[in-house]
Amino acid sequence: MDLWVLAGIPITSFIVALSGALMPGPLLTVTVGEAARRGFWAGPLLMVGHALLEGALVILLVVGVAAWLNRPVILGSVAVLGAAMLGWMGLALVKASRHSRLEFDAQAQSGLHPVATGILMSLANPYWLIWWLTIGLGYVIFAQKYGLLGVVLFYAGHILADFAWYSLVSGAVAQGRRFLSDQVYRGFLACCGFFLFAFGGYFAVQGVRFFLS
Repeated sequence: MDLWVLAGIPITSFIVALSGALMPGPLLTVTVGEAARRGFWAGPLLMVGHALLEGALVILLVVGVAAWLNRPVILGSVAVLGAAMLGWMGLALVKASRHSRLEFDAQAQSGLHPVATGILMSLANPYWLIWWLTIGLGYVIFAQKYGLLGVVLFYAGHILADFAWYSLVSGAVAQGRRFLSDQVYRGFLACCGFFLFAFGGYFAVQGVRFFLS
């Protein structure tokens, strides 16, 4: 059973992270502009900075979880808040799938190195911290049950989703947007939205179990 759970951690982490990455924000806007100026590698370089920031945050969360978060009322609260956040994001994604477009504006550029820009643009998005304090924290708590390996698998799946999506966007810009249409983008949004509803339900059930324990 543990092997199945361990195998599922990076897969579900990838899909949840992809759902967040798909939503437009400061980092996506700058990725488009930097890719128009620098080419394909702008996206992966921006994600290096993003990954460094999130890696540091995961370490802080793990240290905090180990120190004082391992209590049923806290675990339950985090799980329920995470479930609510997932449900809200899922609804937003499904709604956005009806009309959203990828805006390829080459004017959104930064004078900094892409790695530094990746860090700063992540911090500039208020939803980034909210996501980590609800969904991310809940997932770290869950993954930590399986030791360091569980946390590493969670982080690997999470950051792989960011690299995959932003590399795809960067490549689309560099190639003149020949393989990433608005229809494909909307399909991604809808699929991820429905997945978030299901995963939010799982988080809610786990939260209730923590409260009852």
